[in-house]
Amino acid sequence: MIIITAPAHNYLESSLKKMGHVVIYEPTISYEELSEKIENATGLIVTTRLKIDKELLLKATKLKWIGRLGSGMELIDTEFAHTKNIQCFSSPEGNCNAVAEHALGLLLAAKNNIVKSVVEVKEGQWIRNENRGTEIKGTTIGIIGYGNTGQSFAKLLSVFGGTILANDKYKNNFGGTIVREADIISFHLPLSKETEYLANDNFFNSLQNKPFIINTSRGNVIDTSALINALKNDKICGAALDVLENENFETLTAIQKEQLDFLKNHPKVLITPHIAGYTYEAFFNMSDIIIKKLNTAGLL
Repeated sequence: MIIITAPAHNYLESSLKKMGHVVIYEPTISYEELSEKIENATGLIVTTRLKIDKELLLKATKLKWIGRLGSGMELIDTEFAHTKNIQCFSSPEGNCNAVAEHALGLLLAAKNNIVKSVVEVKEGQWIRNENRGTEIKGTTIGIIGYGNTGQSFAKLLSVFGGTILANDKYKNNFGGTIVREADIISFHLPLSKETEYLANDNFFNSLQNKPFIINTSRGNVIDTSALINALKNDKICGAALDVLENENFETLTAIQKEQLDFLKNHPKVLITPHIAGYTYEAFFNMSDIIIKKLNTAGLL
């Protein structure tokens, strides 16, 4: 039995069923409900909806694999899963182009005052000089995290005529000059103990060129309070965020509400609701890649 615990392209369920598997599609299943059903599961499809922790995995006595639609395995206890011979797969290749295009869209929108000027025209204002944009050409773009999405973003940017600096601890020959030279900094990192709050007060205070900040990775890569301090202290010229530390508005603390209000009302900040990797194409691609990886591993 395979349990799909989150919204997925119908290609995933239909493909698994054609292979003879019993598939339970419950895209809104709760942690408690999954805990009751996981005992009979041989496969599990997840996103970022549920935490697949040790307690849950202890009950998964028949589980052979976990497939993650998208990138980032921070909600899966992969170390414990491996001790139980449960193989874990992700599909960052499936939505890396979608994330890169969204990051580029945010950058172009911000640099050319597109959102601001559209709103003004709808309000009957025709303001040109104050909405004068700045071009990517001739700027230096720092990409922090040079995996699938970072490389896809660099590929899209290559036609604009800027200088691209990439930093990734797992790759060689990439410079450490981003904080000194970058005019734009974009984060493309998984969330881990090493990357949580990587962009903190120390990071922002070390910046030299008042760069524009883009985050389409995970909200906790950036310390929101440090980002706000950087905006207030003129350490950065603006920000575009597709992710937040807390994306469930119903559970925001008083401080988080205050922070969100500040960011929403800041003229140099754009926020989108974690949709960068959620295109129609990516929705299919992630399922397709998981099927192919499971087939290659001989698990289907």
